[in-house]
Amino acid sequence: MAKKRKNGQGTIRLRVDGRWEGRVVIGYDELGRPKTKCVTAKTKMECQEKLEELKKSIGVTDVTKCKSDMSFGEWTEFWYQNYAKPGLGTLAREDYEKMIRNQIKPKIGQSPLNQITTGMLERYYAHLKTDGRLIRREAYGNGLANSVVRRIHALCRASLERAKIEGLIRENPAVHCKLPPKKSREIKVLTTEEMQRLLIQAKEEGCYEMFLLELSTGLRRGELLGLQWDDINLETGELKVNRQIRYHNKELEIMPLKTKAAYRTIILPPQLVEVLKEFRKRVYSKWLFPSPYKSEDVPRNPNSCRQRLSIMLERANCKHVPFHALRHTFATQALRYGMPIKTLACIIGHESVETTLDVYSHITDEGMKNAAKTIDRTMGALASDYTDENEDEEQIPKPTKRTKFEANKGKTRRPGTGSIKKVAINTWQGRYAPTVNGKRVIRHIYANSPEECEQKLTELIAQMKEEYKLV
Repeated sequence: MAKKRKNGQGTIRLRVDGRWEGRVVIGYDELGRPKTKCVTAKTKMECQEKLEELKKSIGVTDVTKCKSDMSFGEWTEFWYQNYAKPGLGTLAREDYEKMIRNQIKPKIGQSPLNQITTGMLERYYAHLKTDGRLIRREAYGNGLANSVVRRIHALCRASLERAKIEGLIRENPAVHCKLPPKKSREIKVLTTEEMQRLLIQAKEEGCYEMFLLELSTGLRRGELLGLQWDDINLETGELKVNRQIRYHNKELEIMPLKTKAAYRTIILPPQLVEVLKEFRKRVYSKWLFPSPYKSEDVPRNPNSCRQRLSIMLERANCKHVPFHALRHTFATQALRYGMPIKTLACIIGHESVETTLDVYSHITDEGMKNAAKTIDRTMGALASDYTDENEDEEQIPKPTKRTKFEANKGKTRRPGTGSIKKVAINTWQGRYAPTVNGKRVIRHIYANSPEECEQKLTELIAQMKEEYKLV
């Protein structure tokens, strides 16, 4: 009988084609299935050497070198490098490394792995709640938020569970820990009046289609900016979400979506499709929302969209909300107007209905109250003395009337509209300087009034766009 190799050493086998194959586990996916890498060679000895080089190159360490009395910090670092890291994205890796480096190793990392107890972990979490914050104490206090403590606990629990599987400890002490309560975040949304004000202001600043699509679909910011025209069927109204854009380390990155549920197809409303058809005639890019500032064909920067939203909200006299609040606004409006919770979960890309119910519990509570009123009205109608004081009250919210708000012109002009300035007592100068083939082309016009200057500048821009085939 062949001798079984120990855990962490990998496997070596003879293939049907006569070559030797070495394989090692580099991590596990979200379902707990192993992820592996392999090498091949002509001889068993050569295959074993290649396998050792592979393990060194990807940071896989022999688990037999780990002992039950090693420090908890050392084990957590080993678990992260060999089991967690291969299956994480860039941002998640940075988050894990910060928790291990700044919170776990300095405060509980010196304790032996086999001496970690439930009480020890609970005292550690209590310390994090009261004195765990390392930066910005003046603004946020000395303790960490409940959500951060729960994330640290999840890391500790996963690493200890792996130690149990490897036989280093008998039981996982993190399983029975009492955790800080999971507090629901206050969801900020725009009112219908504020939505109208925002869209009017967006039309003035050349961002109308982007924010209209966001408020109509609830896409995540990266998903919205990652849309290409090939993802939209303007005949059927089908919109496919296939990628996301992220700004990391001062560079734009095209990333796959995080979950399987995020890859989805949305049916757009007919009026929105008509708006996009007209918008398509003005966009000469594969991206739905290309950068208005760069000459190369790249999508908009997510950070610039956040800054643009902040400016527009201020000019539209709306309360300040983050970009993600537009997603919450869509979901809130959809639930209030009777969209089934399962349909909403599919549209916004949640993996389960439970997630949607958890995030929008305050809206679903309103729906339950309305349902109770409906049942009361139906059952009460069977009684002769039943009266409903709110008989004429509509259960579905009525559409808000059209706002009288007018867009704030602001102090800056829209991108691509040139600029004008007064250069003499009765002389105004118009300037348009597009980038053509990597070089800036500058042209000027002059007029006796700002109105005449605007008209001439508009004619100049149209002429140059036709001449240089500009967007």
